[in-house]
Amino acid sequence: MDSERRGVLIAQITDTHIGFEPEAGENEFNFVRFRNVLGHLLSQSVLPDMLILSGDLADGGQADCYARIRALVEDCPFPTYVIPGNHDNREEMLRAFPDCPTADGFAQFAIPCGEGDDALRVLCLDSFEPGRHGGAFCEVRAAWLARELAAHPDTPTVLFVHHPPVVAGIDWMDPKPSEAWFKRFHETVAGHKQIISIQAGHLHRPLHSMVEGIPVSVTPAVAPAVSLDLRPMDIDVADQRPIVAAEPPFYSLHLWRDGTLVSHFQPVGHWQTLARFEDHLRPMMQGLFAERD
Repeated sequence: MDSERRGVLIAQITDTHIGFEPEAGENEFNFVRFRNVLGHLLSQSVLPDMLILSGDLADGGQADCYARIRALVEDCPFPTYVIPGNHDNREEMLRAFPDCPTADGFAQFAIPCGEGDDALRVLCLDSFEPGRHGGAFCEVRAAWLARELAAHPDTPTVLFVHHPPVVAGIDWMDPKPSEAWFKRFHETVAGHKQIISIQAGHLHRPLHSMVEGIPVSVTPAVAPAVSLDLRPMDIDVADQRPIVAAEPPFYSLHLWRDGTLVSHFQPVGHWQTLARFEDHLRPMMQGLFAERD
């Protein structure tokens, strides 16, 4: 990809849940998966302009877990930004990442990036509330987001938030549309045409939806996946449904270029390569590229 066509490339890694096995240290299942995901990202020939860790960095908000995460990402040749999820501890996270911007005590901030036709604003939102599994979006946070959107009505904008403001159909993970934070989020983003996408985590599996006409994507987790089961749940009946599965860890790459945002979701593991660009494929590739003229 040449520099004229580069645009803005944003990597997203979410739900690492480091510390789920506190005695395992460097051999912890989730830590090994995170290390492999980051290694895969860094092995790519085109590196991102930034990395966003979109919540549930540490499984129990432990200070040593944030230190381990910081040690892994601090040598990345691009900046790393963090926002909290429901498993995090905001104070410990910010202590480990002291350069993370804040607003009104929350880890939410704006990142202007790109220039000219590729200008983009990234707004990172804080949906954490201590002791709560679901999302939070109080009047203070909503007011901050409203001011940021009002100040830049013509600049394409992507929102990053841990909790997706959608009902996915996975009963035990879903918010209710009547929840105050859910309604306030929808009301705050409604009518803002410059928001081109909302990127989230939390669900531990891929999802695409819409919020007030805005596309929403969920990046699958580094930690094991939430099983896909769309049956309603009776919490008084343990029906043996699958809850969590050891599916591969993921990261995503969001490419903003030529007025379009494209999101790629990359699983990380070991699979056989079935084809490479070798001499016998040159005629096919030349024909494909000729069709574009």
